[in-house]
Amino acid sequence: MACCTRSEESVLLAHDGPPTSGRLIAATEIRFSEIISALSVALDITQGHPQGHCMRTALIGMRLAEELKLPAADRAALFYALLLKDLGCSSNAAKVTYLFGADDHRVKRSARLTNWTKPGASLKYCWNNCAPRGGTIEKLLKFAAVARHGKSGAIKLTEIRCQRGAEIARLLQLPEATARAILDLEEHWDGRGMPQGLKGQEISLLGRIANLTQTVEVFLTEYGLEPALEVARQRRGQWFDPQLVDALLACKPDASFWQRLVGGNLFEELRRVEPEDTALLADEACLDRVAEAFAKVVDAKSPWTYEHSTRVAEFTVGIAEQFGCSPELERDMRRAALLHDIGKLGVSNIILDKPGRPTEEEFEQIRKHPEYSQRILSQVDAFGALAEVAGGHHERLDGRGYHRRLDASQIPWVTRALTVADVCEAMSARRPYREALEWEQIQKILMRDAGRGVDLECLRAIGRWHDRHAVESRVEAQLREVDRVLAEW
Repeated sequence: MACCTRSEESVLLAHDGPPTSGRLIAATEIRFSEIISALSVALDITQGHPQGHCMRTALIGMRLAEELKLPAADRAALFYALLLKDLGCSSNAAKVTYLFGADDHRVKRSARLTNWTKPGASLKYCWNNCAPRGGTIEKLLKFAAVARHGKSGAIKLTEIRCQRGAEIARLLQLPEATARAILDLEEHWDGRGMPQGLKGQEISLLGRIANLTQTVEVFLTEYGLEPALEVARQRRGQWFDPQLVDALLACKPDASFWQRLVGGNLFEELRRVEPEDTALLADEACLDRVAEAFAKVVDAKSPWTYEHSTRVAEFTVGIAEQFGCSPELERDMRRAALLHDIGKLGVSNIILDKPGRPTEEEFEQIRKHPEYSQRILSQVDAFGALAEVAGGHHERLDGRGYHRRLDASQIPWVTRALTVADVCEAMSARRPYREALEWEQIQKILMRDAGRGVDLECLRAIGRWHDRHAVESRVEAQLREVDRVLAEW
């Protein structure tokens, strides 16, 4: 993998004009685990968990694997399954918000703290989460709708999530045992789990471990070690494999482990427990797969953003082609475009899918997503330049953009190209509060803003590229996704 040095990266980001070569990734070898550990934070925020949930779950699972003396191949498959267990979490976010009339992050987080197999706890959970900001009538209507769907609705939501997660794991070319663990994530030992109702050893061993460890992590973070282990004891033989609970309890005296789990450097801890003999290095093809996979996670968050990241990547490469950029730079720009909105996973669907125009307070929440993107991506040491480009896609040349308020002297060409691609694609698609714009309208509007908001030469370049390519509208795909979300089970 030919990558740039730190000094070359600095030149690329400081360049006033279009560079013909350079890289946004500054390493010749990157551990796959480093990338997915960093990107797992995006999955945490999608599920409403505190940062590090997936990493802590992976550490608990690997400690349990050590106690069980699992073979190296199983430990490797488990390692990736635990870090990426929530790959499908965005696929039901819009449906959760629609059904409950509530922030999907809050609904999902509180679900992890509820024993929903007990009718009383399940009803209380539904009542507390249905239309929390609405009036009594709205709350009652939402509660009745959720109750009407009952377990069948919950099974469907879980099925969407688990199947989608397993599909993306396969796209990443991870072991089939990893995909199977993600598919079995919500199955319970007593057969009362979801979505298939598997029982006992019908559930894959790695799936059983994932179910136990993710639950323990949630209670550990919320209440502490002893309450977390008590939940494992209480659900032993019901949710969880009794032998796995016993093995977990045997780890309790390992005080050093539990202290590092809550107070240590999670990235360093993961490097320490990753099975060395099966560690993966991310080559160019692997980096492409990771970017494509997480673009799918991002674009599944809302029907209104469906396929947005993949289309922005197409537009960005189109601009790069017009300036004769090298294939290597084009490839990195495509990756930055695929990942530019990863921070949007931290924005609630109650805002993203709102039928009316967002309020200023809601726009303020939306404006945080480039900062989230940059923060998540920059956790990979080699992604420094890529993170800066992705995090700058809402900056303006006049300094009135967000999130860093950069001006023309501080915005590199690669960011300018991504910005033009992003705004053109977004304006060509539907939003809950407006219709899609025709290409001629988009160009006319942006030409008026050229030199102040967007880069004139990049705008002209995307116009030339668009004139030579048949670019289909994604509005129909958006509306199909909206229908899917609104449809009854």
